[in-house]
Amino acid sequence: MSKSIVFVTGNAKKLQEVVAILGKEFPREVTSRSIDLPELQGDSRSISISKCKAAMEIIKGPVIVEDTCLCFNAMKGLPGPYIKYFLEKLGPEGLVTMLSGWEDKSAEAICTFAYSSGNPEEEIILFEGKTQGTIVSPRGPGDFGWDPIFQPNGYLETYAELPKSVKNAISHRSKALEQLKNYFMQHKNDK
Repeated sequence: MSKSIVFVTGNAKKLQEVVAILGKEFPREVTSRSIDLPELQGDSRSISISKCKAAMEIIKGPVIVEDTCLCFNAMKGLPGPYIKYFLEKLGPEGLVTMLSGWEDKSAEAICTFAYSSGNPEEEIILFEGKTQGTIVSPRGPGDFGWDPIFQPNGYLETYAELPKSVKNAISHRSKALEQLKNYFMQHKNDK
C-alpha cells in the first residue's frame, strides 16, 4: 500500500463510515487526526478548499477534509454548511421546527471532500455528492448527526433507520467518496 492519507476528523463514526465506503480495494491507508481548523463562512466548495489548505499546512502531507451541508429548499439552502451549529443549538427536533412555517419540507444533503497531495503548488481537488430527500420528525437512532430527520427520496426510512450498508450505498457522502475513490484508483501508481 502506498502512503497514507490523513482524514481530518475527530468523529470516530464518520471515520468508520468513510473507511467502510472506500472499501478494502482503496489503494491508500486512511488515518485520521483531529485538528481545530478555522471556522469559515461561505459555500461548501470554498469552505472545503480553505479547510484543506489549512490542514495541509499542519499535516505536511496528503490530506482530505470534508464539509457536509443540509440545505432546506424552503430556506434557499440554509442552514447549509452551518448545519453542525444549528444541530448543536437546536437538536434534530429544532431543525424540524424551523420548517414548520413552510409547506416545502424538501432538502438536499451535500458532502464535499477536498484532497491535497501535501504539495502547496498543486491544486486542491474537490469531490461532491448530493442526495435529495425530505425533512421528517426524528426517527431511528439519534447517535449520528441529523440522520434521524433526513429521509432520502425513494425510501420510507430516514438515514438513521436504514441499514448502514444501504445508507453507505446511497448517501451524499458515498457519492462524493465514489468520486474520490475513482480518482485514486486511476492514480494509484502516482507517488
